[in-house]
Amino acid sequence: MNGIKKEIKMGREAILQSIKKNKPDLLPLPQINEKAFDEDINLLEVFKNNIALVGGSIKEIETKAIDAEIKTLYPNATQIANTSAKTSLGSIKISKNTDPHSLEHIDLAIVEGELGVSENGAIWVTAYNSIVRALPFITNDLVIILEKDKICLHMLQAYSLIDKRERDFGVFISGPSKTADIEQCLVVGAHGAMSLTVLLV
Repeated sequence: MNGIKKEIKMGREAILQSIKKNKPDLLPLPQINEKAFDEDINLLEVFKNNIALVGGSIKEIETKAIDAEIKTLYPNATQIANTSAKTSLGSIKISKNTDPHSLEHIDLAIVEGELGVSENGAIWVTAYNSIVRALPFITNDLVIILEKDKICLHMLQAYSLIDKRERDFGVFISGPSKTADIEQCLVVGAHGAMSLTVLLV
């Protein structure tokens, strides 16, 4: 009948083959001159300011003071998951076999960051650091321990630094979870941790 399209049912394999057949040619990545973005700034101070700007808190402390600092900041935390060797705190054992659903009552998670980004206060956290991917997001409060000499200027440098990594899970975390999508009203803790504390050692 004219004007009526015949319905064609396609299975998964047929759809994938159709996509491969019609995939456009790959384009080369643009060449970016990183030096054009260089700035003569105090990386540490700008990083600290940007952590505060995105709703986090940050403190410079000695490694030996980490336990005492966390106890002071989170005196009521009892369900603590820790994946860092820099602190002895932790009441919940985490392994690669841990079911993420079993962590839904976590008060506090402590992980280490691999690098920080001065321009936006973001911290790179990998599967190696968190062990369970959901850990930084399922907790009420999050503490990230970061070595102060691992702060780079901007995201271009950060991507260069992580480019040679094993292709495993990793995420840039910038401040506590938040959203302002609904009526432009900022809500903190919408999809993850209610607070982020960065301990610079």
